[in-house]
Amino acid sequence: MWILLCLSFISVMTDSCTSHSSFTCEPVRVQWCHGMPYNSTFFPNMLEHYDQDIAASMMEPFMPLANLRCSPDVHLFLCQSFVPECTEHTHVLRPCRELCERVVSDCSRDMLTFGISWPSELQCDRLESCHFSPAGSAVSPIEDATMPRNSLTANRDLGFWCPLQLKTRPSQGGSFLGAQDCAPPCDNMYLKAHEVHFAKTFIGVCSAVCLCATLFTFLTFLIDVKRFRYPERPIIFYAVCYSFVSLIYFVGFLLGNQAACNKPSSPGRVSTVVLGTQNRGCSLLFMLLYFFSTAGMVWWVILTITWFLAAGPKWSCEAIEKKAVWFHTVAWGLPGALTIALLALNKVEGDSISGVCFVGLYDLPALRWFVVAPLAVGVLAGLSLLLAGIVSLNHVRQVIQHDERNQEKLKKFMIRIGVFSGLYLLPLLTLLGCYLYEQARRGTWENTWINERCQEYGIPCSYSRTDVDRPELSLLLMKYLMTLIVGISAVFWVSSKKTCSEWASFFTRTRKKDPISESRRVLQESCEFFLKHNSRVQHKSKHYKPSSHKLKVISKSMGTSTGVHTPVASNHDNTVVSAAISQNLSDRHHSSETSARERAEPTPAERCGSSHIISHAESLRRMTVKESLLETGQCPAHGINSQ
Repeated sequence: MWILLCLSFISVMTDSCTSHSSFTCEPVRVQWCHGMPYNSTFFPNMLEHYDQDIAASMMEPFMPLANLRCSPDVHLFLCQSFVPECTEHTHVLRPCRELCERVVSDCSRDMLTFGISWPSELQCDRLESCHFSPAGSAVSPIEDATMPRNSLTANRDLGFWCPLQLKTRPSQGGSFLGAQDCAPPCDNMYLKAHEVHFAKTFIGVCSAVCLCATLFTFLTFLIDVKRFRYPERPIIFYAVCYSFVSLIYFVGFLLGNQAACNKPSSPGRVSTVVLGTQNRGCSLLFMLLYFFSTAGMVWWVILTITWFLAAGPKWSCEAIEKKAVWFHTVAWGLPGALTIALLALNKVEGDSISGVCFVGLYDLPALRWFVVAPLAVGVLAGLSLLLAGIVSLNHVRQVIQHDERNQEKLKKFMIRIGVFSGLYLLPLLTLLGCYLYEQARRGTWENTWINERCQEYGIPCSYSRTDVDRPELSLLLMKYLMTLIVGISAVFWVSSKKTCSEWASFFTRTRKKDPISESRRVLQESCEFFLKHNSRVQHKSKHYKPSSHKLKVISKSMGTSTGVHTPVASNHDNTVVSAAISQNLSDRHHSSETSARERAEPTPAERCGSSHIISHAESLRRMTVKESLLETGQCPAHGINSQ
């Protein structure tokens, strides 16, 4: 049955919008009913089919009964049921009970053969009794179809009927206001054209500002990674998530409605909003936007958890950092699972205002369970942990009340946490209030739109009269602003003098000098000088002939011969010295890397300390060279005299 309905929708897509009923008598266009004694019909019929195309598709499975002529009245009964007779623009002839019972009795065996199930709307006991003519033939009851142009019936509400202009391909599987294979118009249902243009510009500017703020936070982290350790490390991941959120909104601003809307499929149709996962670009924007917006909220909850662990149980940074794997598993795994679930449920919806795709824009249950519920849980959990942590910090502050210096630092830290949390919670609570207000008023907004467009689209107007109401532009702008502004709160945490100095050092390419590295460099140069000088002395001693009496006396007193020279430096000693050189080279390379990570100029005290170490190392080098030459007995006369 549904396959036939899908095929009928494909055929309907090729028709123009003039084929739908205008809720007055219209000519019969269903070919199977052209031979009936009437040629005018009225819709919707008793099965609540909207037009003749839908009625024809639903009637097709029953046509084998008419072709087999299992009952002489089966063809008339089917046409009166699916394409009812309309007379004089005021009356509609419906099938009657006795006619129905006769057809069911005659065709029951054939219905079993063809696997045809009798519609519940056509159950015989639900039909009115027939009126019999003087000749004894059954006559169908006449129903008064008189009604105003703007209302389908005077005593019941038939709900929303999808106009042909908004119908979509059956393969897309979307629904709008309960109507299957239907989508809302791309032109916003509630805002005027100039209001939509202003909203797009507003969202584009806000997303650009948020993107710059979150990128500044992340780049500050990259300049000095060790500065942001747990418990404040989640702020960085939180900023990364909202940088992606703002980037996606900015991309939606640049794309316009290319990703959020479908082009008209045929003449007479209008551009409709994307519903479902058929549009790859829309699905990609949805996955990124929903994943990172949910992950950002989860990272904020994890931030409050780490603060509580540091303030309450007094966990150290290392102890909290050991749980980082679990933090990442929850922060990325939970949003990923929710995103996959929404894709499986085909709950992707285009947003004609922002140009992105999200969930719950037209589907209230999806908004309730996948947007409002996670947001409310995150706010409650984060707020509870935050208050518990602040209470613990206040207790610590009372304990150290005699330590004025630490007490002042703790006070500033508490103020910093409070301001940062307020900058995040206030927009989040406002966003939650916008969603709850939208939940409560969405039905009224939709009824207002239906009553305003029912005559234009030729669809039944809403029977239940409600107050005319539509969302204000300020409410929609507030929702988008609160979605983006929560990412800017991360800038407050990194705003300090240290951040300014780090960025200044980054742009000026300055590095802090390391006195330990300087001393290692001097010692390395001293060792190289000693080896070079020692090899030069040994080379000269091979060709040296003693001609001084003083040198002979010194040689005899030291128990050595002046004629034969024995090198003091052995192979083992050279090996040890070479190993020391290699170790010093590696230490020098490591110290250069350490020095490259520093960003500030050394203080005067550090420069003084470095100069003292350098001068001391130079003195040690000179003494070492002279003592070594004296021990080897290879020092020239003028060198000994100078000693």
